[in-house]
Amino acid sequence: MKIPVLFYVGLTTFLLVMLPIMVGMNTSFSIIFYTMCIGQLFVLVMVYKVLKDKYTPDKTFENFYKDRPINYKKE
Repeated sequence: MKIPVLFYVGLTTFLLVMLPIMVGMNTSFSIIFYTMCIGQLFVLVMVYKVLKDKYTPDKTFENFYKDRPINYKKE
């Protein structure tokens, strides 16, 4: 079973957002330190997974931008 890339992004974000919350709650230094180390490891894994993902967009330059059509005229 392939784990989606957004899972790694969400897990890493959650883990690193928990750090300032734990600091504010006066959690022990060792838990904060190990959480920070694991978070940095997850950042490396996340970057690797995002860069190696086989995602190909279905839009081309012919589609231009969704929020601004080609025939858009600024008045």
